[in-house]
Order: sequence, then C-alpha cells, then structure tokens
Amino acid sequence: MTMQTVITDEISAINQTLAEKIGQQKFRIWFKNSARMTLCGEYLKIGVPNAFVGNWIESHFLCDITAALETVLGSSRKIVFNIEPELSGNLRKQADSQPRPAEQPRITPTSRRFNSPQPSARQIKMGLDSFVVGPSNNLAYNAAVSIVSDEVSQFNPLFVHGGHGLGKTHLLQGICQMLSRTRPQANWLYVSAEDFTNQFVLALKTKKLEAFRRRYRQTDLLAIDDIHFLASKPSTQEEFLHTFNTINLAGKKVVLASDAHPKMIGQLCESLVSRFVSGMVVKIEPPDFKTRAKILTQKAETANIHLDEKVIAYVAENVRSNIRELEGALLKLTAYSSLCNEKISVAMAKQVLAEHISRTDPIVHISDIESAATTYFGITPADVHSSKKDRTVSLARSFAMYLARKHTKMSFPEIGRLMGNKNHATVILACRKIEQMLRSNSNTNWQSSNGNKAVNSKDILAKLEETIA
Repeated sequence: MTMQTVITDEISAINQTLAEKIGQQKFRIWFKNSARMTLCGEYLKIGVPNAFVGNWIESHFLCDITAALETVLGSSRKIVFNIEPELSGNLRKQADSQPRPAEQPRITPTSRRFNSPQPSARQIKMGLDSFVVGPSNNLAYNAAVSIVSDEVSQFNPLFVHGGHGLGKTHLLQGICQMLSRTRPQANWLYVSAEDFTNQFVLALKTKKLEAFRRRYRQTDLLAIDDIHFLASKPSTQEEFLHTFNTINLAGKKVVLASDAHPKMIGQLCESLVSRFVSGMVVKIEPPDFKTRAKILTQKAETANIHLDEKVIAYVAENVRSNIRELEGALLKLTAYSSLCNEKISVAMAKQVLAEHISRTDPIVHISDIESAATTYFGITPADVHSSKKDRTVSLARSFAMYLARKHTKMSFPEIGRLMGNKNHATVILACRKIEQMLRSNSNTNWQSSNGNKAVNSKDILAKLEETIA
C-alpha cells in the first residue's frame, strides 16, 4: 500500500466520521461540494472556494473537524484554510439536478477537440452564451466573440486581465466552446500556465520535447489561463515565447488571461511583455449593480432557486466585489433556507448575510492585494503563505500585509491567518517595515528574472494600489 493510498483512505475516513457527527445534509452543503481536505505532516489543510465558506466552516465546524481527526488519527492536527478558486464550480453541484443539454458535452480542459471523450475532473462547462455582459466586461466579451468569428484575427494575442472572480476563465472557456461549435474541425487547447509548465518539465525529463511542441504549436487556438504563473520561470518563458511565435507566424490565435496587466507582472522577460502588449490587452472591471443583479438572477434560475426582485436587489447592492462573492452569498441563503425550511426573503437576507456583507464591504479585498503583490514581484501566493524569507518573497509579503491593513477592516491576527497562518506580530513588524521604507522613500532592491531591480518604495506602493483600485 502506497503512502498516497494511506492518505486518501485517512481523508475518506475523516470525511465519513465528520458526516456522522454533523449530519449528512450539513456535510453535503459545506464539505462535499465546497471543501477539499489534505493531510500535510502536522497540518490538515482545508481548501475552500472563498473566504466566506472558510469562515463559516471555521466558526461552526472546527470542533467537529478536530474530533473527527482525533477519532481517525488518534491525535489532532493544526487546521489551516486555503482559498482555492477552482472549487467555486462545485458550489452549484447540489442544485444541478438536471443533466446537461446534449449540445454541451463534457470535455477536458486539454482536449484538442470539443467532443473529446476523455474523462476529467476539470472540464470546460462555461460558454459565452451564459456570460452576463455589462459595462465592466463588454469590451472583453466583444473581443472574445471577434477572435472566434474572424477567420484571421485583427489582434494577437487577446490578453484579458482583472481581479479574482470576474469572469476571465469563463471567457477563455467560452471562446474554446464557441470555436468548437462554429468550426468543429479546428484544433484548440485550453490549459492553465501551471499545466503548461508541468507538462514542459515532464517533457524535458522524459525526452519527449518534440511531442510536447507539436501538441502546443499545431493548434488553431491556444488559450492559457493564469499566464502570470510563468513569472520567475525563465526556461518555461523561453519555451512559451517560441510557442507563441510559431502559432503567430502560422496565422493562428492565442488567448491569455492574467490577474494583472502584462507590464505589472514581475519577473516576466521583456520579450514576452512586448508580445503580450502588441495584441489587444483588455481589463475586466468589477460588475456594476445591474450586472450583479443579472448574474444573481441567472445563477438562481440555473440552480432552480426562487429569488424575488427585492432579494436580488438587496444582495446585488451589498455584495459588490466579484462574482464569487455573489455565489457565496447565494449559497449561504440557499443553505439557510434549506436547513430552516424557510422561504428566502429580504429580512432573511439581512440576517443571514450580515457577517458576509461586513467582510466583503471594502472595495479592496485581501485576495486582490495578495494577487497584485505576488504578480508584481514575480512570485506565487504559495510563496507568501510559505516560510520563505528571501528578499523578494519578504518584500511581497510585507507590502501585501501593509496594504491589507491599510485598505481593509481586518485585524493583524486575521491578516496573519489568511497569509499562511502567520503570527500577528509578523504582520505588525511588516507594516512598520513598509512605513519606514515609505518615510525614507529609499530604493527597494530585489532579484527578478531579468536581474536586480531597484524601484522607489512609494512608486511600488503606487503601482500596487493602482492595480487593486
């Protein structure tokens, strides 16, 4: 029996024990479709789609989880929560009782053809027909339709950027789905930059680089999500540059998505930046009130949930940050209504969403801050959450903590917990460090993939605040 099998069995046993303790209905709502547990040494990591689900689980089920751990493992573990946006798609599983229409077959994200029969847990299921269009994303949507409709695109690549949960992945998957419907014989690939990197490394190790290159370069359309993941990976950047050049010279299309503008992605080589900005760079902004109301209406109808106009207006007015927060609010209302057997009303929404709204009320959110800082310095959120103390990671972590304290209502302990379970004293010291740097406005040095960089502290802060604004 392998270690992986043992760990998997332990997680299954923990889930089963937890379900017995809290009841199958609560387990299905808050764990089966909304969380993912992983044992890592002395820690139990719980992946959640957003901060609301994490806060709810921590507030209501922490003792039950600890008890389940002690029952199965014979001892407790430190419990930490990680936000894993890819889990957001699971939030609708319990409501999706109807099978998908025949014209929307299930497909793998790395399929060359839309009707690939290969099974995968990560499947494209979002089309442009379900993308809610408003002033905040109208240009990006039109560009997406154009790149599929036009035989030869007027711009290449299409680079879509914006904060978390605003529809970038939806657009990329929608482009692939629309291309498959309009041109069934077209070859296309949809992957994340992390998948591209992992497959490139594997191809090098197994000496199958030519097969890797044929697969990626002989496509009519290549869509890559989270392209900022290539930051600080010079070898992968060089490989992707050659891939892009080959596709571009062949008159084919490339679509990219990122949390930040190409020029704001730290440790990205100048050649790639220049290629990215030579095409069409378009930003998706947070949705306005009318768009938020449309999104809520659509998601409620999809999940067969009845919401009257007053409830929709209340939620849309008070949950303003992104689509995932709207999904979280809708999930909470649905769960409360189901557990209490009560019709969803404005009064219920005010009561149930009070804490949710207070935490999502700030214009700036810690996930946006973290994304801006890590993208600028060319590292990953995992680096910020880790115990790494090299200068680049330390700077990104310190600026993120300072901005979180400045732009949110979160306390030092809350910031520390969400940034890798750091001690509140670490957050206090980081804030003092940045304050001192800003007072002197000294040059801040760090190592990037293009060598040493030196930028004034106030300029760094200004660029980061511009990104998260």
